[in-house]
Amino acid sequence: AVVVEVVAGMALQTLQINAEVDTLNPSLLDKHYLRKHGANAYYGQSKK
Repeated sequence: AVVVEVVAGMALQTLQINAEVDTLNPSLLDKHYLRKHGANAYYGQSKK
């Protein structure tokens, strides 16, 4: 819970500094998600 609060605070401060800040590119989000959870996953624990 503490980590979530810290991250939320950082997001709020970022928006206060620059309200025009862009979100992460969806292709970058997909890359990091799919490297562990995709069909060709190569990061994390191996499947049992």
